[in-house]
This record gives sequence, structure tokens and C-alpha cells, in this order.
Amino acid sequence: MTSTLRQPRIAIVGAGMSGICLGALLLEAGIETFTIFEKAEDTGGTWRENTYPGIACDVPSRFYQYSFARNPHWSRAMAPGAEIHAYLEQVARDTGVSAHIRYAAEVASVDWTDGCWELTTAAGDSARFDFVVSATGILHHPRYPDIEGLDTFAGPSFHSARWDHDAPLDGQRIGVIGTGSTGAQIVSDLAGRASQLTVFQRTPHWVMQLGNPEFSRFTKWLHRRLPSYDRLSYHGWRLFIESFSPALLRPGIARRFATWQIRRQLRQIKDPALRAQLTPDFEPMCRRLIISTSYYDAVQRDDVEVVATGIERIEPDGVRTTDGVLHPCDVLVLATGFDSHAYLRPIAMTGPDGTTLEQAWAAGPRAYRTVTLPGFPNFFMFMGPNSPVGNYSLIAIAEAQAGHMLQWIDRWRRGEIDTVAPTTTATDAYYDDVRAAMPATIWASGCTSWYVGAGGNVEVYPWAPRHFRKQLAEIKDTDFLTTKTSSG
Repeated sequence: MTSTLRQPRIAIVGAGMSGICLGALLLEAGIETFTIFEKAEDTGGTWRENTYPGIACDVPSRFYQYSFARNPHWSRAMAPGAEIHAYLEQVARDTGVSAHIRYAAEVASVDWTDGCWELTTAAGDSARFDFVVSATGILHHPRYPDIEGLDTFAGPSFHSARWDHDAPLDGQRIGVIGTGSTGAQIVSDLAGRASQLTVFQRTPHWVMQLGNPEFSRFTKWLHRRLPSYDRLSYHGWRLFIESFSPALLRPGIARRFATWQIRRQLRQIKDPALRAQLTPDFEPMCRRLIISTSYYDAVQRDDVEVVATGIERIEPDGVRTTDGVLHPCDVLVLATGFDSHAYLRPIAMTGPDGTTLEQAWAAGPRAYRTVTLPGFPNFFMFMGPNSPVGNYSLIAIAEAQAGHMLQWIDRWRRGEIDTVAPTTTATDAYYDDVRAAMPATIWASGCTSWYVGAGGNVEVYPWAPRHFRKQLAEIKDTDFLTTKTSSG
């Protein structure tokens, strides 16, 4: 009976997309004894912190949403960032998750003490929990470039994730350092607004330029009035996106066709010299493919210049490249990405035997099937090492990972276990399989990217999304070390 179930004390670190997901599913399962620790004053994670001009998701909005909280009101095929942030806030409110969030509560340390986790905030508050879940995301620690003189620039200068909305943009000479997904979106938005837009490109990226049409009033009405149609649309987009998996995972006709489709996009660049500048020297999809509505259109404007020469230093009046040319700028934007390998760092974490997370990961981050760590009982991770974080919906990934966590939490509630962690043997075997599968993937074809971690190891998932869901849904008991010390 439900009344006999134990109620676990659960700490979730982060009130972004993953934390909200788990909170909603816990409440659906009748578990209310959890707290979400959020370092900021608001929910939303990366969609809260990134507010730069042109920000949008590059995954179709009908799939970039919770399967249990579909939104029939999306405005476009790929939703703007502010709209996604509002959606996450609404889900948190509607499901009751908001009541469990502690804002401005940055977690400083997590230590295993007397059979449970003791969590301490930066303010010095501490509490004990049966489970700790890292929902800190992968794109929340801005990476700043190591360029001489960066702090000498006279005008507004800021990272794309710390956008200065007071800085004037229209009619200004704007320099954008970085040409990844964020840089492409910023350039696409600012082209035509700036008097001169200078794009400093270290490495060209493959771009798929697609339209982003608005949904008609009839389409919105259809999704509101017919939940079955809305559900069908969600799964239809999921199947469509997953149909590209073969191109990513192994050589063959699917990869050749996808590569041809991406390469032919460069025909939109009419100037041969510019086309050469924008052509990468690695295979399409080896790095994260940039989905853009108008990047190739933007860089061909007369008031936009792509500079592929390396940057020597930043000066008060602009950016000086290694050929000696000073590129005058009034505003400088750093679209230089994030430390995607930080995971829950800088939180200090110590396991039962005194081993710290830094020590456990001395040779690089590792997690059994992306979620659990040997030696760290009752600890789960969202978007852990080798998660399938390519051009796919991170929300769908989070739901699969949350389902795995809930299976173990449910066993704890029934008194079947008190602690659980994967064995080192099972984790080693899992990584043997990962290493064996990785060479066939496009990510191992020879490029540097944020997919690649310490020692050149590719930290993405080398199998199809359906395999990921199956792996996490089916628990192999012999791969885990469990203990039961209570009487239940």
C-alpha cells in the first residue's frame, strides 16, 4: 500500500530543464520530499542565462518539450529562447515544482556522512539527503578567450551568456568573436542593425540553413483542440530526427547523403573567396552541426566581414589581427561557448571512502550509462559523461535519464535497497563498449570539438537514441552494488 512506502529525502542541484523534469515526475509518483537548489533567482537554466539577440532552439519545438507537458502554443517551428524559458517556468508552476525550489542557494559541497549525503550551500546552510541528483546542465560555465588585452577594450564587451542589454547595437561597429551556434545566431540577428559587423572566425563550421516559419492560427488551434494530433506531432518529429542517427553512427549511404546535403549548402555563398573561408577541413557533423535561418545570407552582406586571420590582441579601439590590421569596434561580443566538461564542478563532492569526484575523474569524466558513478552511492547525473547531446532534444534525454533514476528511487521507497551505485567492473565494461563503438561514429572522424574531452576521448553516446532509452529502462542488477541496512 502507498502508506507503507518510505519517503526519500532528495536534493536536486539545478532548476533548469532537467531539474524541472525530475521534480515533475517525482510529484507525479507521489514523492514530495525533495528540494531543488538553484544558484540563481529564477528557473530555466541555460534558457534563463542566454538572452542574446536571435537566440532560438535548433531542435523543432514540437519535440523540444516534455512529453508529459506538451505545449500547443509554440509560435514557430524552432522556438525563440524567451518562449522556451516561459514554457519551463509555466511547467514548474503548473506541476507544483516551483514550491520545491530554493533560489539563490548555490551548492558548495556534497559529502557522504553517516549513510547519507550532506549538502552544504555557499551560504553555509547544510541538510542531509538520501539521494542527490546533479541537474546542473552542460552549457552554464561561460568560456572566455585567452586574448591579450581583452580587458583594455574601451567599449562594451561581454560574453554571449552575460549579454549587456544596455549596450547600444543599432548603428554600431560590432565585433563578434566565435562562429559556433551562438555566434551564428547573433550574427544573423545583428546583420543589418550594425553599421559594420565583423565576424572573427577561428574555425569554420558546417551550416544547415533552414527556414523557421511561424505556425498558423489554424495549426495552433489544431494542436489545442486535438491532443491526439499534438501527441502524434511530438512523436513524428522524434522519429524524423532519429532517422538521421545512421549518418552519425556509421559509414554508409546515409552518411554520404547527409554529407552531400550539408556540403551543397555552401553553394549559397557566391563569392569563391568567402566560400573558401567558410569551408571546414573536417567532415560535416564531426562538430555539432549549426542550424541557422540566415547565417549564409548575413555573411554575404556588404556591411558584414568575416575575418579568418588569427587575433593578436584586443586594443581599446578594436581587434588587431596577426596580419597587423586593426578592426575598429564599438561593441565586442564573445560568442566563445562554454566549458561543457565541467558537469557539476565547481561543487566539491566526497564519497564514502573519502575519494573526491576530482580524484575519481582524474583520467577524465566517466559515468555508467551516463547517469551513475561507481563509488558514489545514491547519486545520479543528468547529461553526464557520454550523454547523447548532439543535435537532439536534451529534454527527451532528460526524461530517459529521469526514468532510470525513478526506478532506483522506487526500489528505495519499497525498502528493497538503501544505497545503490554501479560497480567499477560494470562501468569499465560499459566504456569498453563505448570505445569499441566510437571509431565508426562521425565524431571520431578527425576534428576538435566540445564533444572531445581529456586525452582526446569523445564524450558523446555512440549508439542510437532508441538504444539509449532501452539501456536506461532495463536495469541489469548484476551491474550494481546495493546495500540494505534498514528493516524497511
